[in-house]
Amino acid sequence: MRNLGEMMKQAQEMQARMGEAQERIGAMQVTGVSGGGMVEVTLSGKSDMRRVQIDPSLLGGDDKEMLEDLIVAAHNDAKAKAEELVREEIAKVTGALKLPPGLALPF
Repeated sequence: MRNLGEMMKQAQEMQARMGEAQERIGAMQVTGVSGGGMVEVTLSGKSDMRRVQIDPSLLGGDDKEMLEDLIVAAHNDAKAKAEELVREEIAKVTGALKLPPGLALPF
């Protein structure tokens, strides 16, 4: 039974570290860009959109579809960066734990 007690203690410690990691992730921000930096989208580590910046030169034209595509591309870039940030933070918490492929903790 001693091993079970130790496992429970380790699980509680990991849960606390996971909560701390979630707080750090939520406070982090990542910026995705497209159009050579003409469009920037900033997301939190939890993928909440925080800001969109558009170069003024893109606003005067008639190419609405291009601007929409650039916004989507910048968002996708930021989202990929946020997902990588989450993976890195979770890896710090789980350490050498061998988790099954595809298991996403806790997101």
